[in-house]
Amino acid sequence: MIDITYKSNTLRTATAQAIVKVSKQETMDAVLNKTVPKGDVFEMAKTAGLFAVKRTSDMIPDCHPMPVEFTSVRFAVNGLEITIETEVHTIYKTGVEVEAMHGASVVALTVYDMLKPIDKGIEICSIKLLEKKGGKSDFLDNFRKDLKAAVIVCSDSIAAGKKTDKAGKAIIQKLEKCNVSVANYIIIPDDKEFIQKTVLKLHSEKTDLIILTGGTGLSPRDNTPEAIKPLLDKEVPGIMEAARNYGQNRTPFSMLSRGIAGIKGSTLILTLPGSTKGAYESMDALFPYILHIFRVTAGAEHEQGN
Repeated sequence: MIDITYKSNTLRTATAQAIVKVSKQETMDAVLNKTVPKGDVFEMAKTAGLFAVKRTSDMIPDCHPMPVEFTSVRFAVNGLEITIETEVHTIYKTGVEVEAMHGASVVALTVYDMLKPIDKGIEICSIKLLEKKGGKSDFLDNFRKDLKAAVIVCSDSIAAGKKTDKAGKAIIQKLEKCNVSVANYIIIPDDKEFIQKTVLKLHSEKTDLIILTGGTGLSPRDNTPEAIKPLLDKEVPGIMEAARNYGQNRTPFSMLSRGIAGIKGSTLILTLPGSTKGAYESMDALFPYILHIFRVTAGAEHEQGN
């Protein structure tokens, strides 16, 4: 099975379709009049479809078990065709398109099984996905492609050459996957004035995104939040709340991070943990979704200009 532990829960939906075609009007009349010997075709098939959706991971080896939070089975009759639609919703880390298609398949097979004693010419014509929503792929194409970022590593030991930076490079790797250009990669000591001076310089250079890693803990030299907070025009608490919540599901120490985030002018500034794992997990929690903020701020600037 594919590893989905790094993904975030989002609302995911899918709708699938199957078509069953009977060979004579008498069969369709029996279905509609509920005179099929095996019973009410639509109700029996619907029940089978509900079971199938919930048991998809038992049937398809690479499908993950997941909470199915809504399933609908709908029927439409057009001439000699019965169109089946199954709609599935979940709030989870992976999509439900296979669940919807599995449900539609089993509904169609149940209709076939109930009608074959009275009609030998039944055909299941097609099974297909009609629509899926949710997850990272829904948002990727909506983000600006010209964003310029800077990554600042705040660490006395790395700045002194005693350790090698891994967290900053992990952040750069994630940014590149999100099509964000990294214009500056800077390593500086854990010094409040040095941090402020570096950030202000990058801001003056019209850097869209500044990410600092390190200095968000509780040691005497962890000064990054204190250095950044006075510079912000607007703090955005939800950003780091989301990162800490994501991290807390993976390690109980995530709650100890004091990272903050906010806006200075049109520049977004993030302060992430200095550990490689903490930095990478924070990036997984926030990107690419956080890039929507540049669309929001661009709209605000446009309104002010008018």
